Amino acid sequence: MNKHVESAVRAAVYPDLAGKRVVITGGGSGIGEAIVEGFVAQGARVVFLDIAAKDSEALVARLKPTAAIAPTFRRTDLTDLDDLAAAMTEADKALGGIDILVNNAANDDRHKIEDVTPEYWDNRLAVNLRHLFFAAQAVVPGMKARGRGSIINLGSISWHLGLPDLVLYQTAKAGIEGMTRALARDLGPHNIRVNAVIPGAIKTPRQDALWHDEEETRRIMEAQCLPGRVMPADVAAMIVFLATENARYCTAHTYFVDGGWR
Repeated sequence: MNKHVESAVRAAVYPDLAGKRVVITGGGSGIGEAIVEGFVAQGARVVFLDIAAKDSEALVARLKPTAAIAPTFRRTDLTDLDDLAAAMTEADKALGGIDILVNNAANDDRHKIEDVTPEYWDNRLAVNLRHLFFAAQAVVPGMKARGRGSIINLGSISWHLGLPDLVLYQTAKAGIEGMTRALARDLGPHNIRVNAVIPGAIKTPRQDALWHDEEETRRIMEAQCLPGRVMPADVAAMIVFLATENARYCTAHTYFVDGGWR
């Protein structure tokens, strides 16, 4: 079992998630991997979209021997709205409808203000914001017809802290929280819940390789209220909970999983 997701798998079992139809974007590695495994452990039917085929195929191969229902991977470029639309249509058809959408995919490349071009601006907003809306748009008709659904968007603590060299990423992530509240208001009458989950400094291979060196990790630990690194499984546990009937009156809000990082 993957060490990044083990605690989420052990944490709780929600019978109402068994057989639920789930689509997850960016599910091949990091937090997305933990989300996929978290829902698979609940007996949900999972389709996940990612551009990283190697990692995604390895995840399916790892989960398949023990999963009650193995997840399905569809390689998708989320910045290509035609490809995204096709992937959502295929997922809807394969699953027979979509009950839960987890908009997780993002990329936190660093950048200096003076280096941003209009083309880079458009690319970063396409990578980190635009696809969330169009994935949600794709699932709304089916959710309305069934009179229920759950959409969970992944934000970021970065803009709450004002971290350096991330102005476009933070702009997109702030927009996600605004979009979450707006969608929740418009979709609430149809019993469709929309929430955002805000990860803190999550210990993933990518973050440790690129940004969380020893000095940065020390700074994070000093700023958190709780000791220890926050794991992908901790984020997945919150997301899985928000998808359940136990959270049936949770909507239009943001839920932090950050160890109290301030």
